[in-house]
Amino acid sequence: MASLARAIDTIDTTPPFDAAAIAALNARFAGVDTMTMLRTMIGELGDRVAAVSSFGAEAAVLLHLVAQVDARVPVIFVNTQKMFGETLAYRDELAERLGLSALTVVRPDPAELAAKDATSLRWSYDPDGCCDIRKVEPLRRALSGYDAWISGRKGYQKGRAALPRFELDEGRLKINPLADWSKADLDAYFGANALPRHPLEAQGYPSIGCVPCTSTVAPGEDPRSGRWRGWDKTECGIHDPAF
Repeated sequence: MASLARAIDTIDTTPPFDAAAIAALNARFAGVDTMTMLRTMIGELGDRVAAVSSFGAEAAVLLHLVAQVDARVPVIFVNTQKMFGETLAYRDELAERLGLSALTVVRPDPAELAAKDATSLRWSYDPDGCCDIRKVEPLRRALSGYDAWISGRKGYQKGRAALPRFELDEGRLKINPLADWSKADLDAYFGANALPRHPLEAQGYPSIGCVPCTSTVAPGEDPRSGRWRGWDKTECGIHDPAF
C-alpha cells in the first residue's frame, strides 16, 4: 500500500491540462479503486472541480460516491426546460437525501431560445441544434469557473466501450469515475446503499433525457436506444471530443 500511495502522489493536477497530462493521470490511477481515485482527485483539485449530473437513471451512484468524499462539491444540473417532471422530483429527492449542499441549476439563455427556438420545436427537425442551445451552451457557461469536472458516463453504455477514466475537454480535465463499472456493479451499489431509483426506470426508461427525445426501451435493446430514436445521434454534445 505504501508504494501505491507514493504513485498516487507523483503527478501534478494543476492546469493547463494537455494530452500528456491526461495520459499520465490514466497511468497514475490504473488499478486504483474508484473511491480512492475520487477522494484523491477531489482532495487535490479542491474548489476547482464540480460534478455534473442529469439526475437520470443511474445518477444516484456517482452522486453518492461524490457525497461520501465531500457533499459540498458543486453539482451542476442543466434544466433544458424539456425535462420530465419525474427527473426534477428525483433531483430534489437525491439532493436532500445525500446532503448535496451546492446544487447549481443552469438553464438555456432566454435570448438564445427566442432567437433560435421560438417555437420550442427545434428538437423535431434539428436535435443537435436543440441540444446545443439547451444543454451544451448552458453547461459550458456553468463550467467556466472550474478546471475539472466529474461525469457519470459508464463504459458499458453504447458507444462508450473504450471510455477512459480521464479525458481532455476544452483544456479542462474530465473525470469518469464509473468508466469501468458494469451494469451489475451499478445495480449492486444501488442495493448495498439503499439508493432510490429514478421513477421512470420501472416504466421502461433505462436512459432518461429530455421528454421529446426519450422513448421506452424494449427488452434486449441497448439501454440508450431510446435516446433520439430514429436519428443518427447518440450523444447530446457535451461529451463530444470538441467540447
